[in-house]
Order: sequence, then C-alpha cells, then structure tokens
Amino acid sequence: MDLNALDRGRLTVCAAEIVAHARELAARGWMPATSGNFSMRLGDELMAVTASGVDKGRLCEADVIAVDLTGRPVVEGRQPSAEVALHAALYRRPGVGAVLHTHSPTQTLAGLLHAAEGRVRLCGYELLKALRGQHTHEATVDVPVVPNAQDTAALAAAADRAIDGSHAWGYLIAGHGMYAWGADLAEARRHLEALDFMLGCELELRRLRA
Repeated sequence: MDLNALDRGRLTVCAAEIVAHARELAARGWMPATSGNFSMRLGDELMAVTASGVDKGRLCEADVIAVDLTGRPVVEGRQPSAEVALHAALYRRPGVGAVLHTHSPTQTLAGLLHAAEGRVRLCGYELLKALRGQHTHEATVDVPVVPNAQDTAALAAAADRAIDGSHAWGYLIAGHGMYAWGADLAEARRHLEALDFMLGCELELRRLRA
C-alpha cells in the first residue's frame, strides 16, 4: 500500500502541525526522554503519528509517519509509537481528529494518586468551560484513570471501556500520563492544557488540606 498524492499532501500538513506542538510541549517538560506521542487523522482509514523512539524536543517532519487504523505503517521503514493501538481505539469514535499523549509531572502523579478511585472528579473550575460541551463552572467532570499495562491492546481496550459516557475528553493512565483528544489538534491541545491545569489544582488542594 502506498500514499496517493492527496494523502501525501495531508501528511505533510499534519506533520508540520504535530512537530510544532510537540516541540512546544516538550519544552515544558511534558514529554521527557522519548516519551509521548501525537497523531492526527489523515482520512477515514489513515492517521499520521509520531514514530517510535524519537525525542519530541527534536522532532522533525520525517518523524511523523502514516499508518492505517490497525497501526500498520503504510510505507515500510519507520515504526509508529508502541502505543499506536491507543490512538487507533480513539479514532474509532466519531468526531476524533487528533490525539495527544503527554507525561507531565501533574498527569503522572494525579494518575498514581487516584488510581484506586478510577477517576479524578473536577468541579467548580472556570476552566471546565474549555472542554467541548461544558458551558458552566458548576459542571462536574470525571477524568477516568486506567491502570497501566505493558499489553497495549489490553490497555487500549480498558481505556475504551473507561471513557464510555465520559465528557472529559481525556483520561489518565496511572503513572503514565494523559491521553486527550478533540476534533482537531487545536481542540485536543485545549483539552489537554485545561485538564492538566485543573489536575494540578487538585494536587495542590490535596497538599494544602493534608
């Protein structure tokens, strides 16, 4: 299977967007070492995703490759992120155009601290209105927390079950950061940043109340 001219053009555009956002978030310390992975939908059956083992602070457009929705590279050579199955599971849901996975300290700690509860409950925050569909700070949103697993297919299936009925536009993996998504990359990043901020507030409240 090869990319047609239209898909190649889309890949070029997506790669440039992914590189810009990945470098910015890596500079914040949200993607240390070679952690994290970003993707964007290329079409009904394809996505653009970061290749495996790449430092996101030094990401370049050649490090973003096209794969089908089973995670198989369209062109032989580079391999996608080992967690491509988690992206693929989200693209099977309607309206998902971009998926961002980062490992900020806030996300990593919040996932560990709330692993037993299976969720982080957010309420009263003005920034809840940054999440699609939320129009008031009086809303309550539960961010699912999924146990980590080395088996990425099992992890993807567990996450898929956990987010059914959730309006958080993101979930945590205990000790392993956050996945956030949206209709496009800008919306996915808005969701990611809003959730990270509110989770950070929850951690600080926990410290102050101790």
